[in-house]
Amino acid sequence: MDNQITQHFRKEEQELIESFSSSLQEALDQNRPILTNFLNPREQHILQTLVNRFPELKVYFNGGFSEAENKRALITPDYFVPAEDDFSVRIFEINYPINFTDLEHRQILGTLVNAGIKRSTFGDIVHQAERWQFAVNGELENFFLNEIDRIGKIKVKLIPTSTNDILKVQDDWEPVNQTVASLRMDSIISTGFSISRHRVKELIEKRLVQLNWMIDEKADTLIALNDVISVRKYGRIKLVDILGKTKKDKLKIQLDIIKTR
Repeated sequence: MDNQITQHFRKEEQELIESFSSSLQEALDQNRPILTNFLNPREQHILQTLVNRFPELKVYFNGGFSEAENKRALITPDYFVPAEDDFSVRIFEINYPINFTDLEHRQILGTLVNAGIKRSTFGDIVHQAERWQFAVNGELENFFLNEIDRIGKIKVKLIPTSTNDILKVQDDWEPVNQTVASLRMDSIISTGFSISRHRVKELIEKRLVQLNWMIDEKADTLIALNDVISVRKYGRIKLVDILGKTKKDKLKIQLDIIKTR
């Protein structure tokens, strides 16, 4: 693996880089498209960076929803023009007794994760008012239809959704300007969610904090631009910009925040 590439990514991402590199080589050797499972935005960025090194390859992304966060990638020879069906993404709407109960994102995610399938085989979970939809690998369409009949204690039925009836992803990020002593992860979390550093330390030790969709157990990890921190039951923080320093030598930063409580 090229050290000029690996030095730009974190140590814990090296295994992923090797996997992507293998897929790229397969696309080159066999001169055919290679389809991945759903990738989070960080994984998409890494794959795009790797593909940019090969003029004979291209990569396309599709998550089923417009503005989807999680997307399948199609690595192709440069002459190949993909159709939507090539991504094999299916959208299901959850039919449930709307008048008698409510669904929540965490319930749906928990049900899917506990169904014995990998997180990468399904994509975004989207809602508008009481309607809920989610994207899945088309190869597993029958599995989802046959196996998912309850979410928690709520009886449900999955309905394949036509293109014209797919919900739009809502942008819940709120921009906030803050000052921090440093770009340490614990400092960013403490400032972004207005919680004590002691509480942040507890959350990190309990493995409830992810950096770029991977568990991070180091409070002193330095956060870079566009890094996304996820804290269970609190929400997400993205470092958008570093705006300079205050007279007391603190950093002025812009964050995008989604709060779940």
